Amino acid sequence: MREEYDFNNARKNPFAKKKKQITINVDESTIEYFKALAVQKGINYQVLINFYLADCAENRKDLELSWN
Repeated sequence: MREEYDFNNARKNPFAKKKKQITINVDESTIEYFKALAVQKGINYQVLINFYLADCAENRKDLELSWN
C-alpha cells in the first residue's frame, strides 16, 4: 500500500446512484422488524428499508388509508 494517493484526477462513479440523507420518524417496532429481517438477509437494515421504498416507488404502490 502506498503512503499517499493522488486523487487530483479522480472522477465520480457515473454508475453510483445518488442518495440523499434524510431524517424520518419511524416506530421502534418497525425498525426492529427491519433489523431482524436484515440480519436474516445479511445486509444493513437501512439498505433493506431503501430497497423496500425503492420497490414501492418503482411499482407505484399505493397505500389505502382509512381513519375510523
